Amino acid sequence: MVVEAIRLADLEGVDGLSMRRLAGALGAGAMSLYYYVANKDELLDAMIDVVFEEIELPPADTDWQSAMRQRAVSARQVLARHRWAIGLMESRTSPGPANLRHREAVTACLRRAGFSVVMATHANWLLDCYVYGFALQEASLPFDTAAELADMAEDVYLPLLPPEQFPYLSESAAVLFAAGYDPAEEFLFGLDLVLAALEPLRTSA
Repeated sequence: MVVEAIRLADLEGVDGLSMRRLAGALGAGAMSLYYYVANKDELLDAMIDVVFEEIELPPADTDWQSAMRQRAVSARQVLARHRWAIGLMESRTSPGPANLRHREAVTACLRRAGFSVVMATHANWLLDCYVYGFALQEASLPFDTAAELADMAEDVYLPLLPPEQFPYLSESAAVLFAAGYDPAEEFLFGLDLVLAALEPLRTSA
């Protein structure tokens, strides 16, 4: 049931997901679903727990930056598959076991690296905000690949940027698109900056 609910949400978004819609997809009566979950909120809790289960835990056999980098990359990939989940990851008041295991592993990674309780909390918030924010912005882009962006640049963006009116934007567009600019590469650039900025705070009081 939860797997089918996730499939529907991936295809159609979560706003249109209802117990009746889910029951129809399963070929069951709507009332029969309430044997498994009390309401849609409980269903969403279960769905978000599956999303957390798909995100790789930070490995314990490497340095903290590599571990958190691997976890962030995995989270971005998972949220790209389940875009409906981005705004729900932190909204659940009844977190499931995968959710709690994930948070425990992240906190353990940061604490074992030398972050204080307070600094580990700051680092966790900052990293999550970066990952969720990037995933949200990426989900809203009007293209899916660098090739699609290049086509749009040629047909849509560049004609809007006459050099005499927008010299800096025009220059940036010309240089970037000539080099095959891919916005997806911005994720690791920003992530590495965040991790580097957190490094000096590991042993601070």
